Amino acid sequence: MWDFYVRIWRNTGRAQILLVILSLIVAGLAAAPLRFQKDIINSLGPDLETKALFLLCGGYLAVIVITNVFKFALNYRSSLLGEDTIRRIRGRVYAAHHDPEATRRPNTGTLATIIAAEAEEVGRFVGQAVANPLLQVGTLVSVVSYVASTQPYLGAFLVLIILPQAAIVLTLQERVNRRVKDRTIVLRRASSDISEEELKDIHQVQEKIFEDFDEIYVTRRGIFRLKLSMKMAMNVISGIGLVGILVIGGLLMKDGRTDVGTVVASISALERINSPWRLLLNFYKELSAARVKFELILKSSDAFAMPTTRKATKKAP
Repeated sequence: MWDFYVRIWRNTGRAQILLVILSLIVAGLAAAPLRFQKDIINSLGPDLETKALFLLCGGYLAVIVITNVFKFALNYRSSLLGEDTIRRIRGRVYAAHHDPEATRRPNTGTLATIIAAEAEEVGRFVGQAVANPLLQVGTLVSVVSYVASTQPYLGAFLVLIILPQAAIVLTLQERVNRRVKDRTIVLRRASSDISEEELKDIHQVQEKIFEDFDEIYVTRRGIFRLKLSMKMAMNVISGIGLVGILVIGGLLMKDGRTDVGTVVASISALERINSPWRLLLNFYKELSAARVKFELILKSSDAFAMPTTRKATKKAP
């Protein structure tokens, strides 16, 4: 994995720095709406001051707008970087295929698979390789730290909800990775056989291709089972988290150790950490899949041992 990231940083480091800055800004703003939400709810009642309410609601709205402006910039630049990387990979693999001095050249079927699918997955991942985990981890730290600073018991409970989800994904994802690699190899083989079927015994080739299709189906079926099992487990844990906050918050309010605004903010915090946490887990899945695909590309081609052509390395706007 580290070698994969070294390659990413070596080729896209300057573009990644801007994405890192934008990610830190968005993550830093993640807890601000919770503070406004808590203060607004606690201000409601017979002694409500209209001016104070409008100021709080205006600040709440301003934070939402500013956060989304930075998110737009982050997502746009990340998408551009990913698309530029896809273009580079396609250009270099295609050039390697036609280079008479290359020692490893993918056949026509493998080349088509790399250009059509594998380059897409690897390049899209590169666009979010650094910014995505930084944004999600920063958001988690920002939100959990805010809740812990207002009510330590609720903050600790939020941390306990995160840990089982990590254990589930780390346990099952490696099994998914093996199936992703197997599926990619079989798909390449089938593509190569299809492209060369006119040069071989047509009946023998067709039978082998249909066997490959069946193997791909069985592999995908296993991937579906694992992914849906992870999703179901995380949904159940999230439900436990919501009920737990209500129970703990209710007991703390009964003892006068917290207020309703803090409990409501904690529920919102649970929803806020569910989103970045799921995105972080999805990122880990995408990292595993992209790394597998990139390793297969390296093994099948000398593309990344060749000097980069001017056309393939033209920078994105």
